[in-house]
Amino acid sequence: MNKPAFLITIDTEGDNLWSNHKKITTENSAYLPRFQSLCEKYGFKPTWLTNYEMATDSAYVEFANDVITRGVGEIGMHLHAWNSPPEYQLTDDDWKHQPYLIEYPENIIKSKIGFMTDLLENTFQVKMRSHRAGRWAFNEYYAQTLIEFGYQVDCSVTPRVNWMFNKGNPAGTGGSNYTNFPQNAYFLDPENISQPGQSPLLEIPMSTDYKHSALITALKQKIDAIRGKKRSPSVYWLRPARNNLNDMLRVVDRNLSAGQDYVEFMLHSSEFMPGGSPTFQSKSSIDALYDDLTALFETIHHRFSGKTLVEYYNDFGKSR
Repeated sequence: MNKPAFLITIDTEGDNLWSNHKKITTENSAYLPRFQSLCEKYGFKPTWLTNYEMATDSAYVEFANDVITRGVGEIGMHLHAWNSPPEYQLTDDDWKHQPYLIEYPENIIKSKIGFMTDLLENTFQVKMRSHRAGRWAFNEYYAQTLIEFGYQVDCSVTPRVNWMFNKGNPAGTGGSNYTNFPQNAYFLDPENISQPGQSPLLEIPMSTDYKHSALITALKQKIDAIRGKKRSPSVYWLRPARNNLNDMLRVVDRNLSAGQDYVEFMLHSSEFMPGGSPTFQSKSSIDALYDDLTALFETIHHRFSGKTLVEYYNDFGKSR
């Protein structure tokens, strides 16, 4: 019996973008080899989903080329609409509001995807096959454009999570609502990305789990509505935070118990650097992060086969 896949996805982007700085730095590129080495120790292969500023950082390019040459990971595409060329002013301050790509005109969406695809392919001399949308915002036109550019995998869907309460453009309707999307991998319908179809684009949703029972979740949503609070249901992610090792292990166990043939882990590249995110501000917090990562990998590695997104795609196609 084949082991399920352990998929590691890293949103590879500038330092502490949560702070909405006008100037983006990429110092976190120096901190990535430590995580890559940890992954290799346990036979895991990260997919480094790379955005504009990292693709133009010489230290990251050297690191990523080594990953490609040794076959120990994958480079995919990640797109932050507000600072990825070609420039297009959507709001009074795009760097502050960080609008979703899906809020831009369709011709701009296509131009930005085309630019990033060309940049990454020319920089790394490999075809771009995997992708995650910036701020998790995805729709049908976005999917159709990825297919046009030859992408095979998207991993933007976050089951159980509703991003509509998170604004990009202040005049917009917020992000994507994934509350009722599939939790398993599926070739999506480009006319309705919430359901399986016949397209060549495989959606690999993030691994999540409700924090509470269905009854409690529904009750909390009703109470929030009565109080006028608009927020997504509470979920656990397979994503490190402070002191959440047990929560991550729960997500792994619950997804496997549900019959999943993979679990998908994520983090931002800047979270490996002290001060690179609101979550991990100090060297001691980074050391604590690596304690949790080591414990997670040590606990689960014997249960999984480490794969990149495209490697999972190739196996998924063979099994269907």
